[in-house]
Amino acid sequence: MNAVIRAYAPRDEEAMRGIWNEVVCSGDAVPQEEELTREAAAAFFAAQTRCAVAEAGGEVLGLYILHPNNVGRCGHVANCSYAVRMDCRGRGLGELLVRDSLAAARALGFRAMQFNAVVAGNTRARALYERLGFRTVGVIPGGFRLPDGSFSDTVVYIFPLA
Repeated sequence: MNAVIRAYAPRDEEAMRGIWNEVVCSGDAVPQEEELTREAAAAFFAAQTRCAVAEAGGEVLGLYILHPNNVGRCGHVANCSYAVRMDCRGRGLGELLVRDSLAAARALGFRAMQFNAVVAGNTRARALYERLGFRTVGVIPGGFRLPDGSFSDTVVYIFPLA
């Protein structure tokens, strides 16, 4: 897919909110349960160290949010979350977003990228991360509550940047 990854602008917030809320409502990838309102979305995206969108044909098709995984003495490790519009999945946007986030994290001085809670059943994302060189460093049994009330393991990944 011929998409461009660029820093988000306030004009993108409504499309980003729609994509993010689509993922939240699916209930199988991100821990949030509440959809973002317009006001909450603007604050949420502005609070990130870097927030970028995948754009093609003037449309926002996906996004990522990049920030420190922790504070203080652990603030040199980044964390990132991704969201791709459901009707655009399977076209390589996820890979473009992940690769851009890794380059951005490195440029911002982060020494590693850590994913704390990749749902074990998110096989497409896991395959992408592993193909790009992320290593599994642990599994949290039952770390994610699915919409039906059952629990899924979560996988912790690390990618060295330095």
